[in-house]
Amino acid sequence: MGTQESILDPGGLGDLVGRAVEAVDALGLGERRLAVMGGNSAGAIVAHLAALAAGVSSVPIARYLGAAEVAYILADSGAGAILCSEDCADVAAEAAAQTGVPLCFLHDWPSPDGAAADGTVGDRAAADGAGCAGGPAPPADWWRGVAPEGGGRPARTLLVYTSGTTGRPKGTEMRWLRRVPPTVGEHLAALADSSPFPPGPHLVAGPLHHTGPLSAVRHALAGGTVVVLDRFDAEAVLAAVERHRVESSVMVPTHFSRLLALPEDRRAGADVSSLRRVIHTGAACPVDVKRAIIEWWGPVLFEAYGGSESGTVCAIDSEEWLARPGSVGRAVAGFEALVLDEAGRPLPPGAEGALWFRDLSGRGVRYHGVASEAPEPGLFTLGEIGRVDADGYVWITDRHSDMVVSGGVNLYPAEAEAVLAQHPAVADVAVIGVPDADMGEALRALVVAAPAAGAPPDAAELDAFCRARLAAPKCPRSYELVDGLGRNAMGKLDKRALRRPYWPTDRTIGG
Repeated sequence: MGTQESILDPGGLGDLVGRAVEAVDALGLGERRLAVMGGNSAGAIVAHLAALAAGVSSVPIARYLGAAEVAYILADSGAGAILCSEDCADVAAEAAAQTGVPLCFLHDWPSPDGAAADGTVGDRAAADGAGCAGGPAPPADWWRGVAPEGGGRPARTLLVYTSGTTGRPKGTEMRWLRRVPPTVGEHLAALADSSPFPPGPHLVAGPLHHTGPLSAVRHALAGGTVVVLDRFDAEAVLAAVERHRVESSVMVPTHFSRLLALPEDRRAGADVSSLRRVIHTGAACPVDVKRAIIEWWGPVLFEAYGGSESGTVCAIDSEEWLARPGSVGRAVAGFEALVLDEAGRPLPPGAEGALWFRDLSGRGVRYHGVASEAPEPGLFTLGEIGRVDADGYVWITDRHSDMVVSGGVNLYPAEAEAVLAQHPAVADVAVIGVPDADMGEALRALVVAAPAAGAPPDAAELDAFCRARLAAPKCPRSYELVDGLGRNAMGKLDKRALRRPYWPTDRTIGG
């Protein structure tokens, strides 16, 4: 089956969301949350819009999770119901049974006749037709008519869960706004005003349980058309951009690499002139990949660095990045970037250390049900090693947990990864620490060969390439060809999982 597309057009959105709000109200959730589990569809966006308008906190859940993982999120979030699409109904039903949470179904909700009496939402696909494509543009505040009680209910926002690559996933409130207004009406108005996208059609190419793609909710609130692909496919993305004159999207480096892997004549013939703002997030992008996309699409890339728990803390546009390749930009308004040594003392510009941020509002990072461990109000780290130059631009060198100590020397795998990713025969690479009887740990490169490169590169070739561009101690001491690296949907690596097969115990670092 090819990639499926659904469209949320603003012409009929008020009526569509209004019926969905009635369905949410019928669930009688009170202070409990509404979990939303399923694949990408316009209906999933309507579900989150309806929850926001009803004053209910929604919880996006990835469709690929197992029942035990879903049950954990249901219990931890305090969900009062789980709304799922039919393709993940078995897993959702098992998780619901484990937790005693009622189960209802998402059929590109709601169908024209609204919610069924038993609380299930819709009985047939309707989102494609309900959008009234080509109809008159709605007023900028179309949502005022769908919020119950005139929008005076207390506002609640989405609760998203971290990827869980370092343990149990943790819930954190969506940080689209520095401060959530007190009422639903004010909240919807603020979200509409905060949309980071131009007014034209927006393309959802990534999974709708992640914070970046979920920004489509704000675009819909601002009165924009949203085009949703049920899965990423490079050809389908280009076709959608051309067909709908897409102006914006959120993508990760894997998406860019797959787009660049399309045949040269297809790329050259694609009309991407409508693109105005593509936000790059999720993971570090190889310099050559990002430069190639900018050369192809023009200066439309805007990198947003941050996390689910913090929102965007640094940003950089194409022109700035071309002048400083590899930087993630400067701290955005309301945040300050700091580099601290192991004793927590500030380091000077250019020095490498633990990267911290200060939320000048004093809020900082908060996790659901977890006491704050911040050393001072508003101070937090996303677990990165980096530096800040004299102009305030931030550079990430590694995750703190990825650091390898070899012979008493701290090594940062991201440096070798950045070099090896430039090799024409390398499609993807991860550098990890493996046991070494002499040094404690040594760097090992796990390399995915580029299919179009012909013969895969050998260790000697890769080592020579790396040593020509990087100091010898920073280069891997061994290389291994692998089929894949298990990146998650947003392009991130689980380095602990990659290290685990090489270590004789659960400990995956030396020392």
